[in-house]
Amino acid sequence: MTILGESRDVDAAGSVHDGAPDPGAGTHPVEHDRSGGAWHPRFGAGERRFAPLGELQLESGAVLEDVSLAYESWGTLDEDRSNAVLVLHALTGDSHVRGPAGPSHPSAGWWEEMVGPGRPVDTDRFHVIAPNVLGGCQGSTGPSSTAPDGRPYGSRFPLLTTRDQVAAERRLRDQLGIDRWALVIGGSMGGMRAIEWGVSHPDEVERLAVIASSARATADQIAWNNAQIASIRLDPEFRDGDYYGSGAGPRTGLGIARRIAHTTYRTASELEDRFGNRPQGQEDPFDGRGRHQVTSYLDHHAGKLARRFDANSYVTLAESMSTHDVGRGRGGVAAALRRVTARSLIVAIDSDRLFPPALVQEMAEHIDGADWHIASSPIGHDAFLLAHPGLEKWIGDLLDV
Repeated sequence: MTILGESRDVDAAGSVHDGAPDPGAGTHPVEHDRSGGAWHPRFGAGERRFAPLGELQLESGAVLEDVSLAYESWGTLDEDRSNAVLVLHALTGDSHVRGPAGPSHPSAGWWEEMVGPGRPVDTDRFHVIAPNVLGGCQGSTGPSSTAPDGRPYGSRFPLLTTRDQVAAERRLRDQLGIDRWALVIGGSMGGMRAIEWGVSHPDEVERLAVIASSARATADQIAWNNAQIASIRLDPEFRDGDYYGSGAGPRTGLGIARRIAHTTYRTASELEDRFGNRPQGQEDPFDGRGRHQVTSYLDHHAGKLARRFDANSYVTLAESMSTHDVGRGRGGVAAALRRVTARSLIVAIDSDRLFPPALVQEMAEHIDGADWHIASSPIGHDAFLLAHPGLEKWIGDLLDV
């Protein structure tokens, strides 16, 4: 059992919280249009590239037209195109795995300690591709995107499943001329897509790494997602999802959703050790206006997400996580997982509330030859975003085979 890195504060996009202002706060679209935190072309592509994928029929039967995925890449693709790695982000992450924040990128790279020159996923050796998920708000087609009729999708954006998102990523792979991934890797929601890749397209995945994730959504996860979705939908400024251009937007509801989510990303013991019941600075919690330290901490993360993320995308992606089940229509989870032929690494975090080790282990039990590890951390679910010797070694071992 390996202990994950020190208890820095990271959110689900991998940003470190040290009490300093958000480096992207003054340059993000929401400063110009307070109705949403989605990226807009007028803020520049930055390091993004855009792949037009055409029409995509969804698992629900709905058809999404003019689909586009934003993605970023690092390293050089070999002549035989055999060294491509697909990195898949979590709920509020994006394609910006590496690089600084700025006008085009509201957050700094979320996995720089794991991806880059000389890192476990070595960009001197591998060509790394990281797409913004279908339904996201950082350049890929999502609810804030312009529909064929020239208006934002808003409430008209269809339900997406994990399989739909993988189908879009497969179109991207085809467009890039890559036949087979050397590695598909992801944690949390990214891990859901990674395991779906391994099940749906076993011949196209040579290696698979799933971290702090699962083969199916649990009742507990669906319940937490439901509370977050309700907090957004019940915000009067949500306007049934058609708030773009309103000048407001459901920032309060999105902030509440983030408070709920972030509490599940950490552990009770870590919050107690860091904050206890201490007041924030000179504020007095007994006067009805003052806050506790932990309240200030959650307020910070709520405001930070509202500046850089779109509420409709949050609802869309939370709903897609709740539909996740690799066993649906395939004879159950165990039968589906037996389809995986990739050399697989499965990692759980011992203190993870959302993806407890027993749930994560279900994948290892049914994937032939899977390498299974439990990493120890006081942090909880968010520990998957931190570099640590165990994960570095396990990924290195997987890539060296």
